[in-house]
Amino acid sequence: MERSRGESDPRLFIIPYRLASVKRIIAVMSSKGGVGKTVVATLAALNLASKGFKTGLLDLDFTNPSTHLVLGVNPLDYVPEEEKGILPPVIHGVKYLSIAMYSGDKPLPLRGEGVDNAFREILAITRWGDLDYLLIDTPPGMGDEHLNLLTYLGDRVEIVLVSTPSKLALKSVERLIELLRDGGYKILGLIGNMDDKGLIEKYCVERRIDYLGSIPYDPEFENVLGDLESIRQTIIWNKLDEIVDKLVEISRG
Repeated sequence: MERSRGESDPRLFIIPYRLASVKRIIAVMSSKGGVGKTVVATLAALNLASKGFKTGLLDLDFTNPSTHLVLGVNPLDYVPEEEKGILPPVIHGVKYLSIAMYSGDKPLPLRGEGVDNAFREILAITRWGDLDYLLIDTPPGMGDEHLNLLTYLGDRVEIVLVSTPSKLALKSVERLIELLRDGGYKILGLIGNMDDKGLIEKYCVERRIDYLGSIPYDPEFENVLGDLESIRQTIIWNKLDEIVDKLVEISRG
């Protein structure tokens, strides 16, 4: 039987090799943009590194890569070294790679097959080496390219969902949960953002999904973006510290 173009793509055979020494791969996902996914992914990676774990952070949000804003770096100053692939630079103790290292602040006009091809390329050429955790900031949404990305990451990938308590966001994340469950993917749980009424926790109980915690609104947080020492003093960091402890404790069994 003739194999499809995807099945014959040699990059698909290289990706598992590139990820072989990564103990846990956690994809941070949301069904909508603007719910705090990037902050969760970035701070979780920084927090894990501060606890002594060998950690990587991969920003795959092609339309709006912004993890570098939380890290406080100009991505164009950190072009990865090339050596039989590319070696992610280490920033604040985290191996870091973002599409913004090549595009700057310009969005990439990629859709469908273009996004899928970019996923394959980045996963195939990046040499992460030995890591305890690889956090991936994924594009918001739930299209075919998202499911393809999870397929490329393999059956070891674990999902952390992020949502605000708005009705639209919760309805949207419900569809994402159904999609992931239908695909047999491991969902570690849901993190709420700006949920001061406990709606996310109630939602998790009703939908039989683990509640990982909620990040409170902090009006000063945007003022300290990029300043890691100041970020460590925020209530958002302290709450993420608790959530990260939960993620560390969760076994894959």
